[in-house]
Amino acid sequence: MAATFPRRFPSISSAAHRVEWPTCLLIAVVYGAWFAAVMQAQRLGGFVSNAMLIVLGCWFMSLQHELLHGHPTRHRSLNRLLGLAPLAVWYPYDLYRAGHLAHHRDELLTEPGIDPESNYIAAADFARLHPALRPFWMAQRTVLGRVLLGPAMVILPTWLDIVRRPLRGDWHQTPAWALHLSLLAALLWALDRYAGIGPLRYMLAIAYPALGLAMLRSFFEHRPAALPAHRVVINEAAPFWRLLYLNNNYHSVHHELPSLPWYRIRARYLAEREAVLARNGGFLVAGYGALLWRYALTPIDSPVHPPMASSVDVAS
Repeated sequence: MAATFPRRFPSISSAAHRVEWPTCLLIAVVYGAWFAAVMQAQRLGGFVSNAMLIVLGCWFMSLQHELLHGHPTRHRSLNRLLGLAPLAVWYPYDLYRAGHLAHHRDELLTEPGIDPESNYIAAADFARLHPALRPFWMAQRTVLGRVLLGPAMVILPTWLDIVRRPLRGDWHQTPAWALHLSLLAALLWALDRYAGIGPLRYMLAIAYPALGLAMLRSFFEHRPAALPAHRVVINEAAPFWRLLYLNNNYHSVHHELPSLPWYRIRARYLAEREAVLARNGGFLVAGYGALLWRYALTPIDSPVHPPMASSVDVAS
């Protein structure tokens, strides 16, 4: 078996020669629903409006993932413009794009310090951790730990880097952060002024849990394995989750065909299900409910890399 995924579709840079109208409609729906929820927040009440905005914030992050992969147009600058809004708060679109495309170096998946989206820590780094911090790494290998603590474990080092990198003489991320923080300041001011949603409420009661909801998708979408293709999951999620994550739950298909638009992924998977599961070593999860039921408080595997390839069974 090949060491990397087969590439049967055009590359990200050459795909999508025409406008993808389903994604254009999605953009209108996501932004429109978010704006409507914001403007009706006081009428809906705090609990309902927060819940709606949490889901919409997560959905927006899924949309950003589509945009950075070259959808809905072939014009990178236009796709970028559609994803710059800081609705998700915590990370600039430009840095997310760069990091995520680096994550698609399939042969390096899950490698700590190399794969930007690895959920694992190198054994030597884990040994150097203060003993008080090790339980947090273990907890984020549970579903509830991933959703509740995972965002903080990402946000804190990311935002500290805003200061630490320039102090080391590294300014290459500064323009992206300057733009993002300027847009975020304007957004938070407008939310407070026109919708009665204060900055702390939006950041801590909406954007933080929205990131946690998004991180549920990536909780067990990769595992260490000898073959890169065996490191990427197929999660046969229910319709709500498929729409929320824009079919990225069929993650093995996405890694095989990274330029395939979200609305074609499920059909491709269903047409080639047995072949896809053969190629990914049978790495199959029977929905996010199966993960929650079995691993709400129990670690699904060790955060220390490299462990043996996971033998976790969540296929039924």
